[in-house]
Amino acid sequence: MSPQNVQERPTPPFPEQQQQVPGLESQMNPRPDYGEQSYRGSGKLQGKAAVITGGDSGIGRAVALAFAREGADVLIAYLNEDQDAQETVQVVQKEGRKCIAVPGDIREEAHCQQIIDRAMSEFGKLDILVNNAAFQMVRQSIEEIPSEEFDRTFKTNIYAMFYLCKVAVPHLQPGSAIINTC
Repeated sequence: MSPQNVQERPTPPFPEQQQQVPGLESQMNPRPDYGEQSYRGSGKLQGKAAVITGGDSGIGRAVALAFAREGADVLIAYLNEDQDAQETVQVVQKEGRKCIAVPGDIREEAHCQQIIDRAMSEFGKLDILVNNAAFQMVRQSIEEIPSEEFDRTFKTNIYAMFYLCKVAVPHLQPGSAIINTC
């Protein structure tokens, strides 16, 4: 990366920001860099089909863009951040790849089944599953964590990963991949 590109990026200190969970990337200041200017693909995933949870923003959006630039079609699963999801759809489609956006709660096993079913109906196959969506709140002490929050964390970060892997595995061929990030 050239020195001029590095200097054009925002530098700290950044304004303090608070958002309701889940946060909206479209409301962040400065906006995150997810590789839209810096990453160039080389066709390593040409013709592949991927499912990416939490694909509407952050790491998930960066993965969706990178996969598209490498030649993959993607389905992004997200909670309810429609504006962020539509922005991801646009950046993927700008790369000439298909992007399907599926809102819903991955804590629900039936929704995980719907995600994989939708990918199979749209793409006819599944090559890559990226379990990226996660939930976490900052707490100073374990004593501050309400049981409901603990339950939500495990259902989002662990149960959903299990549900999605369980329904995806029968569709994955040799050479396919599952990537778990939480």
